[in-house]
Amino acid sequence: MNPRAQIRMLADARQLHLHDGPIDLIVEAFGAPGEVEAAYRAAAARFVTVLDELCGELPLLRQSWSSEAEWPRGAVARRMVAAVLPYAAQYFITPMAAVAGAVAEEILAAMVAAGELSRAYVNDGGDIALLLSAGEKFVVGMVAQPDRHSLLGTLLSTTTVHSPDPVRGIATSGWRGRSFSLGIADAVTVLADRAAAADAAATIIANAVDLPHHPAVVRIPARELAPDSDLGDRLVTQAVGELTLNEVNRALQAGARTAELLLRMGLIRSAALSLQGEMRIVGVMGQSRLIATPVHERGLVHA
Repeated sequence: MNPRAQIRMLADARQLHLHDGPIDLIVEAFGAPGEVEAAYRAAAARFVTVLDELCGELPLLRQSWSSEAEWPRGAVARRMVAAVLPYAAQYFITPMAAVAGAVAEEILAAMVAAGELSRAYVNDGGDIALLLSAGEKFVVGMVAQPDRHSLLGTLLSTTTVHSPDPVRGIATSGWRGRSFSLGIADAVTVLADRAAAADAAATIIANAVDLPHHPAVVRIPARELAPDSDLGDRLVTQAVGELTLNEVNRALQAGARTAELLLRMGLIRSAALSLQGEMRIVGVMGQSRLIATPVHERGLVHA
């Protein structure tokens, strides 16, 4: 039994909240009441084991990954490795870059195995795993400047994911988010076939939105902020001063080139990159496309 885990229904009596240490999930399922109840029970049962399972392999998961490395044993950890493996030869990346998406995937898989659902989502701090049966859809809002603690911000865009589309994962990364970033993007949101894959790709693209050595960018070794960070002494962004429009465009273009490469490789379906009020969208896939929201309609939303 895990005495740390907090499991409760939210006030709307529809969403399940699962919290354990750094893992904080919002879960919602749709279907017959008995099927939803069974799915929620399965989600809770799997959830209480996840953090201890990950902690048991943390030294391995915090290492820069390579194709020759020994694979972990845990199911969530293996999802993490599978998501970062395509980047291992060219980029610095550890499996921790995909942890939120992988946890969301694992909990959703437990739900799907337990109940017959029409649709469902597991939201791990803005990294989301989706289930859609035939004829179903989700409309998802994305924020331009997520707050590091609340994940609230101004609405950047929306996307509608329909059941025939292969997109089943959405993830956001950037220097303003919960995790450290090597780049200066306010937010990079990625659509991919799986949540863990979207999580890893968002990290790579957000790191690429950058102006190396720019005096307006404050960077601190990750280890000074979190001694056990998987980024070690690498410099992570802590503040970005006012940039010229030309500088913003240069940084976004650098990120867009990386996003276009990942799109050609089949690793993502679409990406939206945001920096100081400017945005770039890469990739259009069926109806699961990122649509810019007019400025006068932007408001606070959950990532």
